[in-house]
Amino acid sequence: MADFGLGRLEEIGLQILTYVNTERVCAKELVLFAWQTCPEHRHPPMGADPGKMETFRCRSGSVRLYVEGEPTSNALRLPAGSERYYTVFRELVLGPGDQYTIPPNTLHWFQAGAE
Repeated sequence: MADFGLGRLEEIGLQILTYVNTERVCAKELVLFAWQTCPEHRHPPMGADPGKMETFRCRSGSVRLYVEGEPTSNALRLPAGSERYYTVFRELVLGPGDQYTIPPNTLHWFQAGAE
């Protein structure tokens, strides 16, 4: 479980089940409570490493993935008091079986739906 030191796990954070995590490959299952948010972040280059490319695949429920680009959502549910830390609002709603890949060094954040 990760609450990023904020102490607001049910609202900001996520639960992670790691299957594989090496220098070249990573497979993790991210589990979120209803409306739980993983804060905005990026996976930047480090030395010769270009940064992590990340693929999100929804297994059940729904997830709202926010990435760089033209804002597309008017129905945001940002964690109260944290609004200034969220800057990207191109919304992609993923349902069971949907997936989306973001390139390295892309600002993004995500949030579970109601279920």
